[in-house]
Amino acid sequence: MTPFNPTPPHPDARLPRIAQSGCGCLLALAVLLLLAGCPGQREIKLAGKTMGTTYHITVIGGYFTAVGPLQQAIDARLDAINASMSTYRPDSEISRFNQLTASDQPLSIGRDFQAVMAVSQELFRLTQGAWDGTLDPLIDLWGFGRSAPGEHRIPAAEEIQARLKTIGFHNIVVHPDGRLTKRQPSVSLDLASVAKGYGVDAIAALLADEGFTDYLVEIGGEVYAGGMRIDGQPWRIGINKPEAGAPFDQVYRVVNLTDRAFATSGDYRIFFESQGRRYSHIIDPRTGYPVANDVVSVSVTADTCALADGLATALMVMGAEAGVQLINRMEGVEGLIITRDDQDRLHDHASRGFQTVK
Repeated sequence: MTPFNPTPPHPDARLPRIAQSGCGCLLALAVLLLLAGCPGQREIKLAGKTMGTTYHITVIGGYFTAVGPLQQAIDARLDAINASMSTYRPDSEISRFNQLTASDQPLSIGRDFQAVMAVSQELFRLTQGAWDGTLDPLIDLWGFGRSAPGEHRIPAAEEIQARLKTIGFHNIVVHPDGRLTKRQPSVSLDLASVAKGYGVDAIAALLADEGFTDYLVEIGGEVYAGGMRIDGQPWRIGINKPEAGAPFDQVYRVVNLTDRAFATSGDYRIFFESQGRRYSHIIDPRTGYPVANDVVSVSVTADTCALADGLATALMVMGAEAGVQLINRMEGVEGLIITRDDQDRLHDHASRGFQTVK
């Protein structure tokens, strides 16, 4: 995902030329009007690190908007989400859940975790198991996980079958009172494919609560666009060309976005090759093997980034035909699935309402 946000000339850029023309009184008047509170807007750029990646935020605000407190509020909100669902933090709620060793041990979880679990349950149901947040044992087995990063190999069928017995989102019980339990003690959760999108939604909500209507929130490539750019035009989001060597700013398609979320998933950067065959990091939780359905990229727009984020991952597994059929059945969701054929040609498979701009 590449945000397109060309910055128009600063509204005061013409003031020096007015002064040079000899109209010093006009310059003085302009300054007085500004000091008197004449309405004006500017782009506020914020950036930082979170969830093992980076975030970039553009807010259209007033000239006197206090940037420091806004940055602090954003970082605090993201830190709270990390404290809930980061598997890299041993004291997080999700890590403590993964450490449970018995099926009758409950863990009380906070509102953020509960909200992500609600989206996750719906994704698991809608995709008939193509999305599954308990995949880590299989991801590790293929060398794409944290336990042995980069040690890629093709596991034996017996190993895959053994790991399949330890996964399954249906083995997680979400209780109405905000507790989680396991049906199988060995099951573990990693909600990164939804939690990052949820983080985007949380920051968008924070900005809206602060009174901002026009902003672009991006965390690790996932986006929510609120309102319009400073020039009054929709935010423009670029879909990266789905090729392994393509620069991150090489654009394949462009989408206009207003008050919508956008997420992309792809298999063209993280993979390994063995005996002339490519194995991607996108694992089918139903088979235990990397997907081999010609899908190289999926982009989804939805009302929330949590849904768009998880759905983009699931559609990579489902394939182009089943994926487009699912999107077309969902209200408020659109998507583009890109496949690559044997001649290395790219093909677009779009839902009924998905539109790109030239």
